[in-house]
Amino acid sequence: MRKLPVALQMYTVRDFAEKDFEGTLAAVSEQGYDGIELAGTYGLGFEEIKKAADKHGLPIISAHVPLPELEANAEATVKNYISLGCGYVAIPWVTAGYFGDAGALANTVGVFTKIGETCNANGAVLLYHNHDFEFVTLQDGSFGLDYLYASIPANILQTQLDTCWIRVAGQDPVEYVKKYAGRCPIVHLKDFYREGETAGKFILAEHEKKAGEAARRAFEFRPVGHGVQDFPSILAASVESGAKWVVVEQDTAVGMTSLEAAKESREYLRGIGW
Repeated sequence: MRKLPVALQMYTVRDFAEKDFEGTLAAVSEQGYDGIELAGTYGLGFEEIKKAADKHGLPIISAHVPLPELEANAEATVKNYISLGCGYVAIPWVTAGYFGDAGALANTVGVFTKIGETCNANGAVLLYHNHDFEFVTLQDGSFGLDYLYASIPANILQTQLDTCWIRVAGQDPVEYVKKYAGRCPIVHLKDFYREGETAGKFILAEHEKKAGEAARRAFEFRPVGHGVQDFPSILAASVESGAKWVVVEQDTAVGMTSLEAAKESREYLRGIGW
């Protein structure tokens, strides 16, 4: 099977990046990641960020950029991220109210369309990174997330499907990646454990011993391949659907540092041929 390059969403290791951005990039590169996706600039200038990423051979493929920042000055903001080499700008999150009802969704469509057109005009592609609340059921039985993509042309808005939140919402990540074939250039790989679901391999025996069985929460994020997700199938669907990159993301690390968690994810993927 054809493989895709693997990037790390820097939100995963934000606690390290805030203290030593370049040192964190050195560690990420050493772990075997092929690129990075930004989530913030850590008080650094764009030239500094680009210089550090280039030094460690990590192309900046995309950036999570808060919606208020894009609404305030979309053109200048998009141009700044394009200067880093980003081909994609992703809206990482909005409040659930943006998907609350038909009126809210109509407004969301208008806001996203305007930003997407600005991205297009400047040589970038706008993506939306979902959570679970976008799977609100509308009057016609469809989901808010699907309404968004049905209402905005693919050349204006493409997907950044977060496979964890799709499953948390009760949907099949594999089927969703296939559903948006040709429109999902970046797929987020995120694993988790939740009471009531059959887990795969737990994080690591040594970390489980440290935490203790009683310390397990009802829900926790885990390194890729160490939770409930079927990543071989997700990866196969990503290739089949025309994705350009897959991105590892872990919101919080449990029983290990965030850099250790990033390493665990990369080692798992390498172990299955990625």
